[in-house]
Amino acid sequence: MAEAYCVKCKAKREVKDPQQVTMKNGKNALKGTCPVCGTNMFKIGG
Repeated sequence: MAEAYCVKCKAKREVKDPQQVTMKNGKNALKGTCPVCGTNMFKIGG
């Protein structure tokens, strides 16, 4: 599983339902939700 930092929980957590996305500048990123609080999580280069 992929890990990202949750701003609301202030902790590094595993991403729930991770999706690989491409940003406008062409770089890869990882998008998902926090399993604890449900906040959106985003990791550049994921």
